[in-house]
Amino acid sequence: MTLSHPRLSAFAVALLTAPLALAPVLPPSAQALTVYDPWNYAENMISAARALEQINNQITSLQNEAQMLINQARNLASLPHSSLQKIQQSVQRTQQLLGQAQSIAFDVGQIDQAFQQRYGNIPLSASDANLVAGARARWQTTVGGLQDALRIQAGVVGNVDASKAEMATLVGQSQGATGALQATQAGNQLLALQSQQLSDLIALISANGRAAALSEAERATAAEQGREQRRRFLTPGAGYQAGNARMFSN
Repeated sequence: MTLSHPRLSAFAVALLTAPLALAPVLPPSAQALTVYDPWNYAENMISAARALEQINNQITSLQNEAQMLINQARNLASLPHSSLQKIQQSVQRTQQLLGQAQSIAFDVGQIDQAFQQRYGNIPLSASDANLVAGARARWQTTVGGLQDALRIQAGVVGNVDASKAEMATLVGQSQGATGALQATQAGNQLLALQSQQLSDLIALISANGRAAALSEAERATAAEQGREQRRRFLTPGAGYQAGNARMFSN
């Protein structure tokens, strides 16, 4: 059987309207049930992931700031070791030895006065006894200067062992420094130790130079005194004077 066009249209309308007529009417409670929305769920998950990422970034930032504060604290930490007292003790020992210089101290005023009194021109009117006494005093001054130089040499050598041990300690402290301040302080103390060693070297050179200068001054004055004594020996005197001589008591 072939349906005509008007009948076909009516049949289609009936088919389309049939489900609406046959669909059951749901109660109001069933209409209030929550319907799952995948798009909304996905958007919520993305928002939660972004919030979690922001929290992780904040945690990382706080950790970096905490580490920065720790590093700053390390950089500001002071060196637990100090060599100042030992360095000062070494310098004081050398200064004491310099201060114990015999006869002529390391003082400009005393040197000038001593040279005028002991190493000046030999007075022509001085007696032979005074010449001998002056030569002996100059000899004692020279020997004392040589002894002072040897004592300072011994003191400087004694400081070498202490300086060596302290240098090893400071190098170890510098290599194990936890921050910039500790490394800087260790370097400064090493420079102070080098300054102390230079001070010892200057003291040693000064003592040796003093001893050499005293020896040369004594030699120059002895030469001048020798000329004066030779002049006196060669100066003609009154000569032989004839007189009466008694051979026997009677």
